[in-house]
Amino acid sequence: MRIAIDGPGGSGKSTISKILAKKLGLIYIDTGAMYRACAYISLKFHVHGDALEELVRNTEIDFLQNDDTQRVILLLKKSEYDVTEAVRTPEVSAKVSEVAADKKIREILTKKQKKLASRKNVIMDGRDIGTEVIPDAEVKIFLNASVDERSRRRYAELKEKYPEISFDEVKDDLVKRDETDTKRQTAPLLKAEDAVEVDTTGLTVDEVVQEIMKIVNKKREAGESIQ
Repeated sequence: MRIAIDGPGGSGKSTISKILAKKLGLIYIDTGAMYRACAYISLKFHVHGDALEELVRNTEIDFLQNDDTQRVILLLKKSEYDVTEAVRTPEVSAKVSEVAADKKIREILTKKQKKLASRKNVIMDGRDIGTEVIPDAEVKIFLNASVDERSRRRYAELKEKYPEISFDEVKDDLVKRDETDTKRQTAPLLKAEDAVEVDTTGLTVDEVVQEIMKIVNKKREAGESIQ
């Protein structure tokens, strides 16, 4: 089984994907963290353009499960970096849309993601999974929520680590990223034609998981190549 979950920032993709991965025995691959890792590389090594593309091409991005936490590991320049926390900083969040809009960066990461998806039993979340990375996924979900709801979630996630951050800053960042993601020329954020849209506004995590499990089970009952 391969499940593609797409949607804008703050729609609940990562949280839902992690829970579904455990329930269904799938490998969870956080492609958003891969783009964040590229933004981190750009900031840490002060590179962009061709230099950044070359570094990303020669960097191995891996995910390690550590109890209930998935660690994001970079192998580059013969060194190993655990960037799990670093890729979630406001600085990286502000940079990631710019990096994700780079056509060559997207091509490099899409190739890496397709290789990861070849493991078959995976759940991937991002913004172009069902349209570009695994367009033949057995299940495609498009998660969405109102911008205020998404902003509240992201603010709650960030405020403990960054008490100086304001709700308006978080909302402005999400709105800007939505615009960048939907209007970029290469692999823009959009719902795949055969994806099922789930609006998570006002729903609990358990309710969203239950809704997606219904979709998965319907596919199974229909005998659509899901083992």
